[in-house]
Amino acid sequence: MFTGIIEETGEITALKPENGNLHINVKAEIASELKVDQSVAHNGVCLTVVNIHGKEYTVTAIQETLDKSNLGDLKVGDIINLERGMKLGARLDGHIVQGHVDQTAVCKNVLEKEGSWEFTFEYDPEFQNITIEKGSITVNGVSLTVVNSKRNEFSVAIIPYTYENTTFKNLKKGDRVNLEFDVIGKYVKRLNELRQA
Repeated sequence: MFTGIIEETGEITALKPENGNLHINVKAEIASELKVDQSVAHNGVCLTVVNIHGKEYTVTAIQETLDKSNLGDLKVGDIINLERGMKLGARLDGHIVQGHVDQTAVCKNVLEKEGSWEFTFEYDPEFQNITIEKGSITVNGVSLTVVNSKRNEFSVAIIPYTYENTTFKNLKKGDRVNLEFDVIGKYVKRLNELRQA
């Protein structure tokens, strides 16, 4: 489990495909504190640490993960958001995030406002995911509040701290991002589906 509060960003140093899997090397300050078998969210995708070497570590993404997320778009030198699993007894500063990407979205617009930025994202309606205004959403692993919600589209407001300390500063129109919808909303949606069946 995660909170959607990004600890730091990491740099992709190597990408090694193998039998449909992708081994991803990440350079990050947290590498020295990690252990093999630990879970780390990478742009919101929960992956297991399989190797640690100095200030770098390796995780492996399987084909299903590559199909459902933007990790298959990564290139050496790219910067990604990182968060280690939450600690029991610690404050939950974001919202409950599982690290299971539901689908991707495309950045439709970036609007610079006085002291903040508004990002608008559009996603495929096929999976029938929903957002609500003032509800929670995770974009590339960042816990955010929806400010505008439309069918298959939503906007979030980014404060300067989040902009500077996550990959939002590099995000531009047309970029693909990972979405994890609010877990409570997903359960409500599923219950409604079962009632209608």
